[in-house]
Amino acid sequence: MKYLNILLLLFVVSTAVRAQSSLLQNPYSRDHISLNGPWHYIADPYENGYYNYRRKAFDEIGNKKGGYYDNLKQNNPMSLIEYDFDHAPTLDVPGDWNSQVEKLELYEGTVWYQRAFVVSPEKGKKYWLYFGAVNYEAHVYLNGKKLGTHKGGFTPFQFEVTDLLHEGDNFIVLKVDNARHQDEVPTVNTDWWNYGGVTRDVLLINTPDSYIQDYQLKLNPANNKEIRGFVKVEGEESEVKVAIPELKVDKAIAVDRNGYASFAIPVKKVVYWSPENPKLYEVQISSSNDMVLDKIGFRTITTEGTDILLNGKSVFLRGISMHEENPFLPGRLRGEGDIKMLFQWAKELNCNFIRLAHYPHDEKALKLADEMGLMVWAEIPVYWTISWENEATYKNAEAQLTDMIVRDKNRASIMIWSVGNETPVSEPRMKFMGGLADKVRSLDDSRLVAAALEVSQKEGEMVWTCDDPLVDKIDLVSFNEYAGWYWLTPSELSKIKFEFDIDKPVFISEFGAGALGGFHSEDRVRWSEEYQEDLYIKQIKLLTEIKQLRGVTPWILVDFRSPRRPHSVYQNFWNRKGLISNTGDKKKAFFILKDYYQKQEEAYKK
Repeated sequence: MKYLNILLLLFVVSTAVRAQSSLLQNPYSRDHISLNGPWHYIADPYENGYYNYRRKAFDEIGNKKGGYYDNLKQNNPMSLIEYDFDHAPTLDVPGDWNSQVEKLELYEGTVWYQRAFVVSPEKGKKYWLYFGAVNYEAHVYLNGKKLGTHKGGFTPFQFEVTDLLHEGDNFIVLKVDNARHQDEVPTVNTDWWNYGGVTRDVLLINTPDSYIQDYQLKLNPANNKEIRGFVKVEGEESEVKVAIPELKVDKAIAVDRNGYASFAIPVKKVVYWSPENPKLYEVQISSSNDMVLDKIGFRTITTEGTDILLNGKSVFLRGISMHEENPFLPGRLRGEGDIKMLFQWAKELNCNFIRLAHYPHDEKALKLADEMGLMVWAEIPVYWTISWENEATYKNAEAQLTDMIVRDKNRASIMIWSVGNETPVSEPRMKFMGGLADKVRSLDDSRLVAAALEVSQKEGEMVWTCDDPLVDKIDLVSFNEYAGWYWLTPSELSKIKFEFDIDKPVFISEFGAGALGGFHSEDRVRWSEEYQEDLYIKQIKLLTEIKQLRGVTPWILVDFRSPRRPHSVYQNFWNRKGLISNTGDKKKAFFILKDYYQKQEEAYKK
């Protein structure tokens, strides 16, 4: 199969853009083939493969007759000949281009991906092209037909492709663009590396013609002896079955005319999921010709006054924040082994909780958290200076939030849905963020809603609080504070007093200081491990005076890459606030926090 000029020719045969299909729940449990591996790529900084020389998109002019379109259709020599996938180099998928190709390390713009594959479609089955994540905007083409586009670098998307697959040879082309724009989510200003590319798995999934599309099982928040939920089927089905063999559940449920089957099943002797005992039950969901298997834990998470209650018992969230990045191997995490390494470090720190910042992490991470007993704060990248009054920006944020919740709603480990980080208070922002909080509650009543807000100081006093009006819409007084690093020194922390006039749990979502691993100073100078250690000692003393405090996620588990951190001596484009260095060495502050968490664990056992 030849791909010379394919970037231009594929637009000739493109017609209407196909709508994205509703996400399949638990895609890895479906019959599928992996399309991971080497994909050909072509960097296209001027986007000549997408626009003509008048800056008109070939998608838009492709249905017009005459002129440039006819030249392309007739393979006129005027057509561009710079694109040849047959001889193009390759990138590993999943993976980002920044870490795989030196000249693309700081590149932001368009890269074309192409991969050929062979398949023999079976009659009576549907086929789905599924992407775990592509950063940031993806235009997807199969065998020269445009399937559609997707925005959002950390959420999955798919297209139904049954009628477009060929017997034998097929090919996919992607236009991937990671350029930052003010009206996107996230916006132009972030503090993490903007890794471009196909960063998570690509699957070709097949299902029966009539199939299980979605489902949810959870404990009834008002009755922990009842499992409730729904199954959504597509196609002609009169009933579905939900079975949990270990709990002796085997129930047939009628399907309504919209394909929904809702249920409430009484259960006895449920072992509730917790970090100490992360119990998961095998769940079987079946229809007349389809079955999906999952492992699901059952638990409740609520608040009562200033307490956070897990399964009705007060819990302290001993947490740490983390990015989706392996310090040893440049780039995004590449698989389950990378994720497990980070989670093991968190467990070694005596954590029972992790904040997956600042965007939805890989679906595999949430399943591992279920298995390893780590409670989770999950977040969307509504970060800093979002375009609050742009309607399209809000819809984008809401879509990413919805996709995250739809994807991960069956994961027992997720305790908190977060709608953003460090967003400045204003009326338009309040409407934007309040709308997202309302959206969470409309989708899921079994978890807490939060946001990483910012600390505020009473005028003329060393009294700190969080007076963000968004606190009234969420379940926690949750905020970031960097006393001792961006303002004050560690020795001045004793001057601070915290006061809160709201009857909710207080949660410190970030604090910390930068330290270059291996740099030591008896004088505890800034950037030394001793400075960071001293800050943690004094921060912990300060925080223990907050009576409502029910959890913290210091910033951050491991040093991570950031274009905002260019200091050539101490940073070199790394954010050095990690408790573990980019070489995997634990800094002195790691052991301060570990000891504090050990004491907190013992205190909450009493």
